[in-house]
Amino acid sequence: MTKDSDLKQVVRARMAETGEAYTVARAAVLATASPREAAYDAARTEQERVVGRLFTDGRIERVPARRKVRVAVLLEVLSRFEPGRVYSEREVNEVLLGVHEDVAYLRRELVNYRYLERSDGRYRTAAQAPVRSVVEQQEVPAWEAHWLPAFLAGR
Repeated sequence: MTKDSDLKQVVRARMAETGEAYTVARAAVLATASPREAAYDAARTEQERVVGRLFTDGRIERVPARRKVRVAVLLEVLSRFEPGRVYSEREVNEVLLGVHEDVAYLRRELVNYRYLERSDGRYRTAAQAPVRSVVEQQEVPAWEAHWLPAFLAGR
């Protein structure tokens, strides 16, 4: 059995879609696309599913309790910031108010997950994607590794 968790996710997603057995689904995935492309597509699909379920008209009713789902929400919130731009706390609050009324909590979570950096009361998106410990990797969705580096680089 493979140790590549991205490939496993893609194979399991195909199994859920088609009802195929693991080996049949794995062979089909490997035949149709590179594992990296397939992993990207699976991560994007999962992110869109989570965000689509929690966001209504660009806002969330409540911040999810489960960390992995919360981080998926934070990634969506982060996409509303301009990479490299310096924001005052008031400007950050204005962006976050468009998502949820508890702006202090969202701001703190964005800083805690190292998506925003704070210095002297000013905020900016991180210069690069944070290096995650093994424990942290368990609480972030796969979409972070695929999307975040390109976003922070301004692409």
